[in-house]
Amino acid sequence: MVRPGEAAPLKITWMNEAWEKLTGEKLFVEARANMASDYRRFAEVFDELFGVMRDEWQWQPQDWLDLQGFLWIACHTKKGPVSMPIPPLNLVLYGPPGTGKTFLTAAEAVRLCGEPLQDDREALMQTYQRLLAAGRIEFVTFHQSMSYEDFVEGRQPITGSDEDDAPSSAGFRLETVPGIFRRIAKRAETSRGRSTDGDPFTIEGRQVFKMSIGEANNPEEAHLFEEAIAEDYALLGFEDIDWSDDKYAKREAVVDACKTKGHNDVDARSGVVQMPFIFRNWVRNGDIVIVSKGNLLFRAIGEFTGDYEFHPRPEGGYAHRRSVRWHWTDREGVSVSEIYTRRFTQKSIYVLLDKELNIPALERYLNSQQTESPTEPEPFVLIIDEINRANISKVFGELITLLEPDKRLGQPNALRVRLPYSGDDFGVPSNLHILATMNTADRSIALLDTALRRRFTFNEMMPDPSLLDGAAERCGLALPRILDSLNKRIEYLYDREHQIGHAYFISCASRADVDAVMRDKVIPLLAEYFFEDWGKIAAVLGDAESHDGPITGHFLKRSVIKAPPGIEDGDDLPRFRWEVRSEDFDYTGLEG
Repeated sequence: MVRPGEAAPLKITWMNEAWEKLTGEKLFVEARANMASDYRRFAEVFDELFGVMRDEWQWQPQDWLDLQGFLWIACHTKKGPVSMPIPPLNLVLYGPPGTGKTFLTAAEAVRLCGEPLQDDREALMQTYQRLLAAGRIEFVTFHQSMSYEDFVEGRQPITGSDEDDAPSSAGFRLETVPGIFRRIAKRAETSRGRSTDGDPFTIEGRQVFKMSIGEANNPEEAHLFEEAIAEDYALLGFEDIDWSDDKYAKREAVVDACKTKGHNDVDARSGVVQMPFIFRNWVRNGDIVIVSKGNLLFRAIGEFTGDYEFHPRPEGGYAHRRSVRWHWTDREGVSVSEIYTRRFTQKSIYVLLDKELNIPALERYLNSQQTESPTEPEPFVLIIDEINRANISKVFGELITLLEPDKRLGQPNALRVRLPYSGDDFGVPSNLHILATMNTADRSIALLDTALRRRFTFNEMMPDPSLLDGAAERCGLALPRILDSLNKRIEYLYDREHQIGHAYFISCASRADVDAVMRDKVIPLLAEYFFEDWGKIAAVLGDAESHDGPITGHFLKRSVIKAPPGIEDGDDLPRFRWEVRSEDFDYTGLEG
């Protein structure tokens, strides 16, 4: 065998079937078999598929056997398209400013979330914003003050009481609050995928109620929540009065009934009146109930499916019921801020304000556990912009180890660590992808933490003048050549990491737009790069001349500054004043 490393056994029968679906033809048909030409075509297409799986899908196929396995699954799955899980991705896009890194992370995040990529930029960003609102994507910008407490978890002062029915107290207490990484990791870990049967559940036209079922931190009442979840109903306490009679549709009748139980001072605003009245009369079948865990967390979401019922208990209390179909539960609880802009209050049941609800996020929770058969959990993406501007070791802490793909939850070498503030055992789920951007003009890639570099894939993004063809046609300028000339001169005088990105010019619609970009963005950026060395700035712009006299250039003007009277300047170097032209710029020196 000439090249044994390229050898791989083939299953001719189903390989012909897969090949026919890909190309419309069959391979290795004995009546007309030409093994040499068939093998060449086979190798060419397989090499192309190998590159797509590796570079675009971020998979890691080892050989042709992996490709055969993929084709067999794709061709022999009977229930629609195959949802192939994408391996955990840690990716940093790095390059000079204005090379489209942030936009590309948005597009990559949409792809990783399993959404189709739109050719239209506006449609793509609408999809991105929808996923962002639903909590599938999180975006954070690193900065010098970023800390572990901001990113993973820390302690924050909290005022008032965390109990549903406890009185508010003065002062404050320190509570462990999850950072952005823990919050999205929690969503990813608890996702069970979305139901593929029927339309997704929406809350349009439904009221959303917050409800307490027992005191969250009272062990003696823990059974109430477990009973409600197991038996598919919601429970309300207060007086053991049967509110089934139609007369209790009026609040006055409820007040009178409470007074007969000894509550002589009650009125329509009293909790003993309001809570049963809301539970009996305001709730409609199809409305949503969110069960609180204290005032800061929620632990279940369901849909009311039945009318009011009275079921007294031998021990008394919690006799009022409504049937509920529970869509989502998490006994540990999730922060209220995920779905609501305010903390919950101590009322046992009340309507949440629509304007304060994060409706996309709430709908994601409602749909995230609605599967009748095992499915892959939904992918989640954390985007870190300007990752190199923070102290990476300080921000990530022990999570650096957990980021490795084989250390993720569900992987062969899965690891968990005990977090310092909450004491929780924490691991990074496999369906959480991390995308980051790095501006090389801000800090060199060589200065990044070595541990981070080892755990991330780094893709360079350099200026691409060819993307300016459309803008060049609109503006009547050879923008690709202009950008290329600028960057070659910058690289000669400084380095390749400080080039000008194509994104600065890509939206220009006229020559005036290009002038504005040069005057307000490019020239100030060059002044920062070269520390106000206007001789080098002029060289980049093509305005440098070898003499010591005044210059009227394409972009800059230079005049000679005379020494003040009484100061000898015979041997001193000439001094100049540089200023940006107020007239239209001349690009002939950059277009050539």
